[in-house]
Amino acid sequence: MTQSSKPRRAVVVGGGIGGLTAAVALHQVGRQVTVLERAPSSAPVGSALSLAPNSLRALDVIGVGDEIRHLAAWQGPGGLRTPGGRRLSRSDAAAATERFGEPLVLLHRATLVDALTARLPRGAVLTNAPAALVDPGGTDRPARVTTPDGELTADLVVAADGIHSGIRRTLFPAHPGPVHAGFTTWRVVVPLPGVEFASHETWGRGRIWGTHPLKDGRVYAYAAAVAPAGLHAPDDERAELLRLFGDWHEPIPAVLAAVRPEDVLRHDVHHLARPLPAYHRGRVALVGDAAHAMPPNLGQGGNQAVEDAIVLAWHSDDLAAYTAARLPRTTAVARQAVRVARLNMMSNRAGIAVRNAAMAALSKAGPALFLRSFDGIADWRPPQRPYASVGTGKR
Repeated sequence: MTQSSKPRRAVVVGGGIGGLTAAVALHQVGRQVTVLERAPSSAPVGSALSLAPNSLRALDVIGVGDEIRHLAAWQGPGGLRTPGGRRLSRSDAAAATERFGEPLVLLHRATLVDALTARLPRGAVLTNAPAALVDPGGTDRPARVTTPDGELTADLVVAADGIHSGIRRTLFPAHPGPVHAGFTTWRVVVPLPGVEFASHETWGRGRIWGTHPLKDGRVYAYAAAVAPAGLHAPDDERAELLRLFGDWHEPIPAVLAAVRPEDVLRHDVHHLARPLPAYHRGRVALVGDAAHAMPPNLGQGGNQAVEDAIVLAWHSDDLAAYTAARLPRTTAVARQAVRVARLNMMSNRAGIAVRNAAMAALSKAGPALFLRSFDGIADWRPPQRPYASVGTGKR
């Protein structure tokens, strides 16, 4: 990256993980950065997320990686189970770290958001600031963005405004946009004192559940089930989770007993089934879900957003190079996420039996075969060296 003698302006639309990572990376290479977040507060609404080795290495570039390794829970031994508790496979955290050079870690989104925001100048993040793209700009003019407080011009606009991105619709009006993936998800983060368990994911018939401990003593749990778009529980979402998962193996009933209705976040899953023709137009670049929304089943949505942000800062003077670097990779990852979602949400009994037998056989063959599906994903490395974090792989 080359720093300009005169700071050039970058406007980031969206204050989520991808937008904030892009803002920090651009600030560190000399851009004057403004983040426009439409929510009234910068406090993230959400739960936890997993960061894989690929995004940890990306965070090393902006000096955040080691802080996150320290604050996050490192995924320990766990595995895949059936609703009755039968073990289908075992996960080996040491084998994953040895294969990919880094662990898989879990943390609350707020932890990562706070770490990123702390590396931006005071006043760089503006909340309650919805934005719309007026002009994507070009070689002869800056891009223009409007807000309730007026218009901003920028040498670079980063569209990090999520799966229903208004900027994506402006840039690519002929694109069909996101489609429903056929299922919905629930997420909770709750304290669970006195209950000991290993991380696990449980696959049922058209339903899955995962439970993972966080470093602060709370538990992150997520669930998914085949459901039409727009469906909601007749009473509350905790009651819906009890109906769907209440008779599954421990610690699922214990988690549900600790959940209050207001703790549950429910979202239908949408994704971009058709890739965009490019991740840029004019002086505007798209990152994260705005560019390549994918089902969450591979756990790579946030990770790919972090990768996008680091690569964008590297190619901020050549957005065509950014598209060339990111579009093929993220398209391949998104397609793999769709395949995993179909495997997770399978409803056919005969197919489930074959699936479970295959997972058990892979596990018996050893962790190397089981981990091979993440080759080319978790072993990704950013195009530049770290600024501050060293990525030692040690606690």
